[in-house]
Amino acid sequence: MRRLLTTAAAATAAALALTACGTTEPAADATAEPNTAQAVTLTDASGKKVELGRPAKKVVGTEWHEVELLISLGVDPVGVADVKGYKTWDTAVPLKNEPKDIGTRGEPSMDTIASLEPDLIVASTDLPPAAVKQLREVAPVVEVRSADAADPIGQMTENLDLLAKATGTTERAEEIKKEFDTKLADGRKALAEAGLDGAELAFADGYDISNQVSIRPFTSGSLIGAVNDKLGLKNAWTVEGDKDYGLGSTDVEGLTKLSDDVRFAYIGNDGDKSSTPFTDALAKDKVWTSLPFVKKGNVHRLPDGIWMFGGPGSMGAYVDALVAELTK
Repeated sequence: MRRLLTTAAAATAAALALTACGTTEPAADATAEPNTAQAVTLTDASGKKVELGRPAKKVVGTEWHEVELLISLGVDPVGVADVKGYKTWDTAVPLKNEPKDIGTRGEPSMDTIASLEPDLIVASTDLPPAAVKQLREVAPVVEVRSADAADPIGQMTENLDLLAKATGTTERAEEIKKEFDTKLADGRKALAEAGLDGAELAFADGYDISNQVSIRPFTSGSLIGAVNDKLGLKNAWTVEGDKDYGLGSTDVEGLTKLSDDVRFAYIGNDGDKSSTPFTDALAKDKVWTSLPFVKKGNVHRLPDGIWMFGGPGSMGAYVDALVAELTK
């Protein structure tokens, strides 16, 4: 499903082999990158075997989750879907280069991708099979499952490891995982010390389209919901989330089912005014303003630019922001 109200994550599937390449760097050259001559064989999320002559360097990403992981691993993608959107919604792990915009996440431009002559195309399993078939004609494709409500953090970590193997950055991946584990432990400790261990939290995002407000609860099956669980917080939502992203659906009336003592948190974006109904469209809504947690001031807007479906970088920024907000 799409992640901004219209979201339907982009994705792709896998395989095509590059011919093995050697390195012309002298063995004694300390500046040579490690493992550049080593062939890579891996199995992607679709179960397909992908073979690369060497770790990929020129990589295209068709979905922001995967793009963020690549950047975190130190790989600057040469092509990214909806560059402007990424720069708006994911400033926690910003682009370090100026990649070519390859189109939308749901419908990337095959011609643009082909012009970049990538070593590898990384895409989500949400991309239509027809698009995947076309991408395979351009370059090897690694298909990544962007989310799994059965194990959100585990899926994120699995994706990180998969892309690290494809790009020869496994050591960096291990560092990232350790840093994230430390972030979770420190955040949980800080909340416990503030007397918030087991506190109820309802995280959501919302959209105001044509004066109609929609609210999406992030259940425990969402990535953010799973992070909240690790922080020792209790997910206040009772609605059912989808099998991939753990997202539910409700309206303002549905918020009356939340307890009086719940803490409500959300992320909007001033670059997309439709995404900030809690401070705009609902400011004078009688149902919203009468909610006990609203009256108590237990509504917390977290900083823009933390991508709610990202990787350890975004989730680490989320932990910092949430802990700071709840303990101030």
